[in-house]
Amino acid sequence: MAFLVLALVGVATGIVSTVVSLASIVSYPALLAFGLPPLAANVTNTVALTFTGLGSAVASRPELKGQAPLVWRLLTATALGGATGAALLLLTPPRAFELVAPVLVAGASLLLLRAPRSAALHGASLYAGVYAVAIYTGYFGAAGGVIMFAILAAALDQSPAHVNAVKNVIAMGSNGVAAVGFVLFGPVRWDVVVPLALGMIVGGWIGPFIARRLPGQSLRILTAVAGLAVAVKLALDTYT
Repeated sequence: MAFLVLALVGVATGIVSTVVSLASIVSYPALLAFGLPPLAANVTNTVALTFTGLGSAVASRPELKGQAPLVWRLLTATALGGATGAALLLLTPPRAFELVAPVLVAGASLLLLRAPRSAALHGASLYAGVYAVAIYTGYFGAAGGVIMFAILAAALDQSPAHVNAVKNVIAMGSNGVAAVGFVLFGPVRWDVVVPLALGMIVGGWIGPFIARRLPGQSLRILTAVAGLAVAVKLALDTYT
C-alpha cells in the first residue's frame, strides 16, 4: 500500500514539476508525513526528482527537436552550478539563501508576468544566469524551477511550452549532481526512492502533454502565480 501511495505522490510531483516548476511542494511534505526526518526527506526527494527529467525528455521530443546542442550546453552549466551550490552548502549556513529566497522567487515570478518580449539574454549572459540559478538550486532549491523558467523565457525566443521543455530537461543537471553527492554521503531511503522515482518518471512524461495544451501564455502566467504564492509562503516562514 505504501509503495502505491508513494508512486502516486511521485506522479503528482512529476506533473507539478514539469507544468508549473514547483516539485517539492508535493513530495517533500508527503515524505515528512511518511515519517522521514527532514534531512532524509530532503536528500531522498532530490535523488528521486532526477528521474522527472527522464519522463519529461521523452514526452517533450517535439519541443526539443533541433535543440540538442543548446540543451547540452545548458545542462553542463546546471551541472556545474549544482556542484557549486552543493559545495557552498557544506561550507556556509543555509540562512543566507533563506533570507534572499523570497525575493528571488518573487522577482522571477513578476518577470514572467511581464508581456513577452524578444530575447533579452544572449550568449555568455544566458549561461551565467543559468549557472547562477543552478547554484541556488543546489544550495537551497525552493522554487528554483520558477527562477530558471524566468531566465530561459528572457533568453529564448520560443513559446512557453518550448521553454518549459528545455527547463525540465536541464534541471537534471543540478538535481543529478546533488543526487550523486547524497547517494555517496547522505541518508537516502532507497525503499522510498524507488516508488517515488517510478511515479516521477510517469508524471514527468504526463506533464509536457498538459503544458503543450494550455492556451496562449497561460503556462507562463500559471507558473508566475504559483511562484508568487510560494514566495509569500517563504517570506512568512523566513521573516516572521
